[in-house]
Amino acid sequence: MANAASGMAVHDDCKLKFLELKAKRAYRYIVFKIEEKQKQVIVEKLGETSNGYEDFTACLPADECRYAVYDFEYLTEGNVPKSRIFFIAWSPDTSRVRSKMIYASSKDRFKRELDGIQVELQATDPTEIGLDVFKSRAN
Repeated sequence: MANAASGMAVHDDCKLKFLELKAKRAYRYIVFKIEEKQKQVIVEKLGETSNGYEDFTACLPADECRYAVYDFEYLTEGNVPKSRIFFIAWSPDTSRVRSKMIYASSKDRFKRELDGIQVELQATDPTEIGLDVFKSRAN
């Protein structure tokens, strides 16, 4: 089941961990990495539910691309607790061109494997995934 555009497969663990985040709220976030040698997307890091936004952003390398899923919890104007599952395509300007191309060409297929994504963000620097961006996109 390799991606026709880039030849990347999606490791089963990616889907299993995402389902655990979505259904059981087992994790706060998941960071995914493309293993170029194995030609597949794998889970790089799982964030415990006690981890916060700062822990999540610290996991994103400054000069390498990643995919990530973040379970963003917030309060509505009526103080009702809600959550949204964000998909983040992290592609810093300083990352290699080849890497950016592989991540860009694999993104849509990978995202389709993760059924239940509610909001998508594409970011090239930390300001594009600031807490204010999450809050404005969550509603």
